[in-house]
Amino acid sequence: MRCETVGMDAVSEVKGRLNIEDVIGQYVQLKRAGRNFKGLSPFTNEKTPSFMVSPEKQIWHDFSSGRGGDVFSFVMEAEGLDFRAALELLARQAGVDLEQFRTSTNRASSSFKARGSEALELAARFYQKQLTVNRAALHYLIKERGFTKQTLLTWRLGYSPSQSSALTNFLTKHGFTTDEMKRAGLSFERRSSVSDMFRGRIMIPLSDGQGKIIGFTARLLVDEPDAPKYINTPQTLLYDKGRHIFGLHLAKEAIRKEGFVVVTEGNLDVISSHQAGVANVVASAGTAMTQMHLSQLKRFSGDIRLSFDADRAGVAATERIIPLAQKAGVALRIITLAGAKDPDELVHKDVKLWQKAIKDAKYAPDWLIERYADELDLKSAPGKRAFTDALLTTIRRLSDAVEQEHYLKKIAELTDTSFEAVKTKLYATTSPGETPRRAAKILPAAANSEAAEYQKLQDHLLAMMLMQPKLRKHLKNWDPAFFNEGAPRRLLEFLKANPAFKGGSEPIRELQQISDYVKVIALQFEELYQSLALEDLEEQALNLKRRLIGRYVKTQKRALAKSMGKTTDSKELRELMRQADKLNKLINPPKISEKNFGG
Repeated sequence: MRCETVGMDAVSEVKGRLNIEDVIGQYVQLKRAGRNFKGLSPFTNEKTPSFMVSPEKQIWHDFSSGRGGDVFSFVMEAEGLDFRAALELLARQAGVDLEQFRTSTNRASSSFKARGSEALELAARFYQKQLTVNRAALHYLIKERGFTKQTLLTWRLGYSPSQSSALTNFLTKHGFTTDEMKRAGLSFERRSSVSDMFRGRIMIPLSDGQGKIIGFTARLLVDEPDAPKYINTPQTLLYDKGRHIFGLHLAKEAIRKEGFVVVTEGNLDVISSHQAGVANVVASAGTAMTQMHLSQLKRFSGDIRLSFDADRAGVAATERIIPLAQKAGVALRIITLAGAKDPDELVHKDVKLWQKAIKDAKYAPDWLIERYADELDLKSAPGKRAFTDALLTTIRRLSDAVEQEHYLKKIAELTDTSFEAVKTKLYATTSPGETPRRAAKILPAAANSEAAEYQKLQDHLLAMMLMQPKLRKHLKNWDPAFFNEGAPRRLLEFLKANPAFKGGSEPIRELQQISDYVKVIALQFEELYQSLALEDLEEQALNLKRRLIGRYVKTQKRALAKSMGKTTDSKELRELMRQADKLNKLINPPKISEKNFGG
């Protein structure tokens, strides 16, 4: 359910009932600072408070990370939620019934979800109760797996009886219909009789990001030749295998604290790791990791470390995920386990070995190179061809030109081939279904910190121009290309077209679509620049503009250098050199003064 599903009325209603400082105060200790509140950033490890909340504007801004927005964007960042989930969470806090804003179709779907959620919660309690009276199941979890009683309670582990309809009968007595149980993935119908989905298995609840149960993974207590060891809840309105991340509700704070997340293959690997004190660990649905999993984890950290089993399926899955990670824009590292088949086994040997394996995780391209170098004969022509075929698909997707060249040289060295030959093959071949990359128009992909710094320069400059109309005389010759597409560029173009605008932080109709951005940079100005005299503001703006142009030129020259390396056409090369010379003049004009401040 996106905001358009329930309409902007629902969003406005929730915002109207909540004070942003009260919501954020649940996550950050805030102290009054004039009209605003201030606290330590929940997204960085800063020592000096630079996290601001404005009750008047109903916005927040984190000066240390450059993030900001309204109450919804904060909850999405803090909880790792999409807009739909954030709206539902805040609506519950505000006491807003979203049903009144939904269509009849959505109301029916929501009703089924609510009943399914109730059934799953009741099922979890039922399974927990059954575990306490089943000695074999308790012996397996406590003696064989080494879990403590507290771990059993924390993860709500349980046991499903072997009887065909024990849970079905229990839920029926509590008012649930057969249809509701089937929709929740708890039962199935065969030959006109209804049976439990899970029987004779250890039950591991699957929870969403807030800890609400959405399904189960069930493990056989006693292995049977023809029965799968693990089965999951089927796809339901509540459970989506392609989106769900096991253990995220208990791992997200540790992920933020450590700055990275470890992804394992098995749910029991996660539980063992948490019990041993390594809590920034989650699991995908076996090896079936998707782009959506990576995007969801990226909300908490862009440093993802993968620890799949060392068997053929685990290695194949790891290779499949590498291009997905590159597409998602995350730094993927691969954990290699020595002397253990999975993290659970390594933790039981010595948790320090598990911690060391995590620390020593290799960047994905390096891991791939080592893997294929061990498997192939790099002295033979077929071996060299297979080696380069396997690796160049990954290297081609690397967005940073310097990083790409580093690996091309490494491949050339390992295959005893010239750098030019490897580079030619890189650009001459394209994988099936893949289109060649094109240089970004404004910002070639850069490190997150570099892109964040570039955005900050734009924000601070535009804050001055927005809040101090007397500075706008300098906007005349500013090139919109210096600013990122979206809100920064739209605000610049508006201010250039309306130099006499005096609306300040209260967006008018033309700026409604970027109103949150306008409010955030207005808050920046109030916090950082409001007390400065006009002369000092002009000096600050001049310095910021020089740095902004310098950053722009650097990124553009990087893209030009990459293009020069690809072309053999003399006319195109001359044009690229002309562009490079034009960029050089931006940072080295004949004379820089306030007179030609517009550049």
